[in-house]
Amino acid sequence: MKNPLSLFRMIGFSEGISFLLLLGIAMPLKYMFDYPLAVTVVGAIHGGLFVLYIMAIVYMKFAFRWSIVKSMLAVISSVIPFGPFIFDAKLVRE
Repeated sequence: MKNPLSLFRMIGFSEGISFLLLLGIAMPLKYMFDYPLAVTVVGAIHGGLFVLYIMAIVYMKFAFRWSIVKSMLAVISSVIPFGPFIFDAKLVRE
């Protein structure tokens, strides 16, 4: 994990997984089975990972001179289900 790009990819993967868990498991548990604790726990974890992901994007923007467009695509991908995985695939191809 000494490579900043590898660390960024790991954070993105973790954030993407937490978002899918929030949408696919925690929210149905809350609204279909009246179990709000799942959203509280998974939501808090996802929130922390989301902030970390945004901070990593800012770091990559300045350290690796990402363009504004690339940085904004990374931010937009973080709010779309499966978005971080798609963005990561494009990063790997570069």
